[in-house]
Order: sequence, then C-alpha cells, then structure tokens
Amino acid sequence: MNDRAGRRRARRLAIGTAVVLALAGMNGPWLYRFGTAKYHQYQINKPEYKAANGKWEIVQFPKEYRQNTIHAALLRTGKVLLVAGSGNNQDNFDAKRFDTRIWDPVKGTIKKVPTPSDLFCTGHTQLANGNLLIAGGTKRYEKLKGDVTKAGGLMIVHNENPDKPITLPAGTTFTGKEGGKTFVSKDPVVVERATKVFDKKTGKFLRNDPGLGRIYVEAQKSGRKYETGTQDNYRIHGLTGADARNTYGIAQKLALDKKDFQGIRDAFEFDPVAEKYIKVDPMKEARWYPTLTTLSDGKILSVSGLDDIGQLVPGKNEVFDPKTKKWTYTPRIRQFPTYPALFLMQNGKIFYSGSNAGYGPDNVGRDPGIWDVASNRFTKIPGLSDAKEMETSGTVLLPPAQDEKFMVIGGGGVGESAQSSNRTRIVDLKADSPRFVDGPTLEKGTRYPQASILPDDSVLVSGGSQDYRGRGNSNILQARLYHPDTNTFESVADPLVGRNYHSGSLLLPDGRVMFFGSDSLYGDAANTKPGVFEQRIEIYTPPYLYRDSRPSLSGGPQTIARGASGTFTSPQASVIKKVRLIRPSASTHVTDVDQRSVEMKFTVSGDKVKVTMPGNKNLVQSGWYMLFVDDDQGTPSKAQWVRVP
Repeated sequence: MNDRAGRRRARRLAIGTAVVLALAGMNGPWLYRFGTAKYHQYQINKPEYKAANGKWEIVQFPKEYRQNTIHAALLRTGKVLLVAGSGNNQDNFDAKRFDTRIWDPVKGTIKKVPTPSDLFCTGHTQLANGNLLIAGGTKRYEKLKGDVTKAGGLMIVHNENPDKPITLPAGTTFTGKEGGKTFVSKDPVVVERATKVFDKKTGKFLRNDPGLGRIYVEAQKSGRKYETGTQDNYRIHGLTGADARNTYGIAQKLALDKKDFQGIRDAFEFDPVAEKYIKVDPMKEARWYPTLTTLSDGKILSVSGLDDIGQLVPGKNEVFDPKTKKWTYTPRIRQFPTYPALFLMQNGKIFYSGSNAGYGPDNVGRDPGIWDVASNRFTKIPGLSDAKEMETSGTVLLPPAQDEKFMVIGGGGVGESAQSSNRTRIVDLKADSPRFVDGPTLEKGTRYPQASILPDDSVLVSGGSQDYRGRGNSNILQARLYHPDTNTFESVADPLVGRNYHSGSLLLPDGRVMFFGSDSLYGDAANTKPGVFEQRIEIYTPPYLYRDSRPSLSGGPQTIARGASGTFTSPQASVIKKVRLIRPSASTHVTDVDQRSVEMKFTVSGDKVKVTMPGNKNLVQSGWYMLFVDDDQGTPSKAQWVRVP
C-alpha cells in the first residue's frame, strides 16, 4: 500500500469510527431510521469523505433525448458521441429508428444526430484526423429457437470454373439432390472462380479448388417438415450448361434452430466539427461485434464479427486506409471471437489479451498472444489464470504506456455461462519471456468490468455483474482505484447505478469519468421480469478533484510532432511532477483499445512547462490527445487538446 492510499484509508476509518461512537449513545429506533438512505447521503457528501473516496452523480437527460446508449467516444471537441443505433430494441430496428446523441458535459447540451444505418454493435476507433471511424452494425436481429418458423441456415456455394466468378441474385432457389427440399437465398452472392492447383515440383496440373460463397437460405414455407437432418448437395435453379455443371450448393442441417444476429458492411467517419456521419467505402465483409485497431502505418485493422448470414467471419480480416477511404483484405487468415481486445505494441505487432465479448467457438482464437499481422505469426503468452473465463473480461494498458504492461480484469465463461472470475492478471510485454501473473483479486467474480485510466496514473475499475447480464440482481456496486506502482486496489465510493452488458466508461477532459448503458436480462432477483435498459449517465469525480487547488495549463501549441517539444504556461509550474498524454476513449462491450496514457518528459522554467513528445509512432499514434499535468499532490489540471501529426 502506498502512503497516499494509507492516509486515505486511515482517514476513512477515523470518520467512520467517530460516527459510530456518536450514534451508539442514541436510542435504537432513531438509529435505525437515521442509518438508512438519509444517513448514507449525509455521509457520502461530507467533504472529508469525498476527498478520500470521490463522488458519484447521476445525469438524467430530458425524456426526448434519452436513448439506449451502446457505444460512446470522446471527441476532440470535448463532447461525447453516444451511439445507440436501434439500441437492442427490435421495434426500433423494424421501424428504422436509429439514434445518436452528442452531449457536451461542460455546457450540459444534448443534440440529436441523424443516424444512417443501424450502428448497433458496431466497431469504432479514433482516426489521425480527429474523426471517429465506425464500421459494421446490425442487418438482422437474432431469432430464438421458438420464434423461428421457417427452416434455414448456411449454404456454401461452390464454383469449379477456373475462368470466371459467378453471381447469384437474391431469391435464387436451391433443391437438395438427396432430400428434394427447396430453399431460397435471402441475398445476392458472388462466388469467386476456382483456383488451379499444380504440383510444385513437376508443374503438372492437379485439380481445381472451387471458389466458395456463403449465403443464408430459408425454406419457402413454414413448418418442421421442411427441415433437413443431414448434409445435402443442392442443385441451383436458373443455371444452364457449364454454369449448371460447375456450380452447386452444400449445406449441413437446415432447421428451426436459433438464428444469430447478422452484420452489415457499412462504414462511416464521424466528423466532430460538422457533427455528422460521412459514408466511406464499405468493408469487404459484413461485421457485427468487430474490433477496430490502429496499425503501425496508421491504417485501421478490422477483425472478427458476425457476417451477413449470422456466422462468425472466418478469419478474413481487412484494413482501412484513411487516405483512400478503401478497405483491403489482409493477405492471411486468422480468426478471433467477437470484439477481441487487440492493442498496438511499441514494436508494431498486435497484443491480443484473450478478452472478448460474445460469439465464437470456445476453442478457436481464445489464446492470448502477440500477433505479427504481416507474417500472420502468433506467439502465445502463458500463465493466464481462469483461462476459460475470459469472455466479457476487460483489458487495459496500464499507465504509463511506455512500460507496456497490461491488466486483464475478471471475465466469465463462454456464452450465457454463470461462471465469473475474480482474478486480475498482469503481463509485462517488455520481459524477455512475457508471462501472465496474477494481480490483486476482486471481491467478487466480475463480468463486464469497466476500467478507465486517470491522469494521476491510477486506473478506476468499476461495475460489472457476477452473472451473465446481471442475472439474479448480481450487479456489483463497487469501485476501486488500481495503483500500478504498488500493485494494489484502493476502495473508493460505490457507484449508484449497476452496469453490466452494453455499458462502458471514458475519461473526460476535466478529469472526471463518465459511465453509460447497462442491459440487464432480468429486472428482479428471481429472473421473472424483463430487464429495462439503463439510460442514465453517471459521473464519477475522483478524490483528486476535492483538494484545495489544482494546477492550470494554458497557451502552448495545438500541434506537437513526435520528437518535438512544446511550451505551455502554468502558474503552478514549480510543483508539476508528471505530464501525461492520454488518447481519448471509444468504448463498447468491455472493449476500449484506444485509451492509453503516455509519459512525457518535461522541464520547468518559471511559469513555463516545456514538454517533449516521444518519437515512437507505435507508442504515440497520430491523432488528438488530452495533455494533463499533475502537481506534487497528484492533482491533475484540466486537459489541453494536442494533435500529433
């Protein structure tokens, strides 16, 4: 325990002891009445308590501005983009009611923004120009087994013609050669030409490997009698001659089973100045639950997701070029579960922590490791505790980012499992042989924990639930500050609102932390009443903002190149002890791969603070950042926005 944490805990104990002794002499009924909600409010609003524990406050938007916020990103204007899309509400989806809000946490203003597609369960990341790239979303809501009336599923179309691809329109009919049952495609599909395979030594032609296309097909009529029980080959209606001979379908069981969500290919940049979506080239693959991660060259990697037929994208990853606004496939295949936590390392490779959210086989792409995207080499990292409980875990790059240490927090079993982990695991990627070791434990097994980096180098870990989507009223109303220097948790004030699935958090430029969302499956402990989406915003003000004073920062350049310096003014320059450059968050589904806090070297002369930008482009990616200075008490200034070209 560090000295600061020790002093805070001692102060909290002293306050609590004094109150208990004072109340002990009063009569029982009065003590009972006073010792409930009113007393709790009295205690948590005492200056001494807030200075030691911080404070939570609820922000309730006017009714006409409320929405089921699924995604949030801090924009370079200091405003917050709140994206719902259809908000996990099929009535909204069917009516094409897609929502986005822009909230100014300083002025308190809220603005509705026209939303062009269902950006529910999309992916997003900050771009170098200050825009937010958003890609993917929802094409179709899932249908549970009892709601499916027409048998259907995945049809793999084979094209054995090496000379040309073939296009099949929506409404193409397939009839099984063995079972004789007929199915119809829901969308068009392009099936690439076959690949000629030759013997590497002799050059002799061996065979044609067929090109493959994937589409969703459905029976023409409702009823169980139209299901198939086994694999079948399918004749494609409307084809003649060589096309009919070379093209066919193969499908496994086509049944009334649950049908998963389907993704879209749509991609947009959100302009924070114009405050509008700008359509860019669509992705090659439809994706629902993808992760977007910035690469060493500034291009954006898009990974995983469910495709336009509700299947996990089979490792076909792709890259967005911000200059051309176009997508291209990566040369090699690698598959991950949905919303994988992928972070750019200082050597240009990608660290995968094993954290993910939601969909994919339990034995594919789950191992943590270091991925060289160019060569597709993947080096596993050992030592991960509770390795089978990584779904819905959180991952954070611990400050300062130069140390390249990551913490993986909590998690649960695959799918709707009730299992949850109370572990934290830490890995030092700068070690000769990186290996996970356990950090301090959480009090309870925790799915969906939120972790936000603060400018004093602590990490706020809050919320989550013990069970899947908060079943059994298992939301965890606890918050802790993790101190990387001592590898300890410090308990702070408890949040007022439970947060589980579809929730997130992000650091604001004034040093506070915003929390949004939560989508409990049920609304009662008995799991009998449907849950209600949490539309309230909650703000946590850390203890450092309840001190007598805080440093200020002004002037200075708006742009600082890597390796260059910039000079700012601060009347408190003589007591400045840290300078941190923090990348703004883009958060959803326990996934925030953007946030990082970079240590900046600095010198002080009079009231001037000269800061120097690190030179590594993988450590400091191009884009907009919040620049904070901390005084000798650990109190941060408000942020100055700085662009790194």
